[in-house]
Amino acid sequence: MSYYDIDSILTDAEKIPCTFQLDIPDLGYLDNTPNQPLKAGTKVNLPLWLAEMLVIANTGGPDNKTFVTFDLPRALGNDVVQALKADPRAVPLRDQSAHFYGLATHMMDLSEEQELGSVLRKTFVTRATEISLHARKVGGVSTKGKGKEEGSNLGIGGAGEEFLRGLDEWERKLFRKAHDGAKSGKEWMDSIKKN
Repeated sequence: MSYYDIDSILTDAEKIPCTFQLDIPDLGYLDNTPNQPLKAGTKVNLPLWLAEMLVIANTGGPDNKTFVTFDLPRALGNDVVQALKADPRAVPLRDQSAHFYGLATHMMDLSEEQELGSVLRKTFVTRATEISLHARKVGGVSTKGKGKEEGSNLGIGGAGEEFLRGLDEWERKLFRKAHDGAKSGKEWMDSIKKN
């Protein structure tokens, strides 16, 4: 990803629940107590980029106590992980986070959660297969003048439409590429048949 990638910038802005373990002077404004120190045990939702910096800088004090810890965000909480284990296609990832996979990869780098990686891998593979199937069905090439339309949106409706609404940004890009590839392949095959 480039420095100017809007998806990367929006992913870095996602909020992560952090707990400060030490009193930090002059940071009370993070907890709506200006001119006060941030007390130990205070929970604050911080943007991912800041939480990441604090975790990286978390070398511990003289008594080997870390100054900040973090929890997984709600989008990657136990309820969501259990639902993904049950049926990845049934979970609208966009409702969890518009940049679900970007957030998940950052959190996997920061946490020692072993199960999360395998669940996300299975989720992506399962959902990518479903995305590919939907991309071939939706809005193909119309043949004007022959009185019929091939590859119309009629095959998608109902549960398929709900599934497509729940795609996060990575999945939406995958859908667009699969759809454009299927459409271009069909156009190419049609041009070959004409010649």
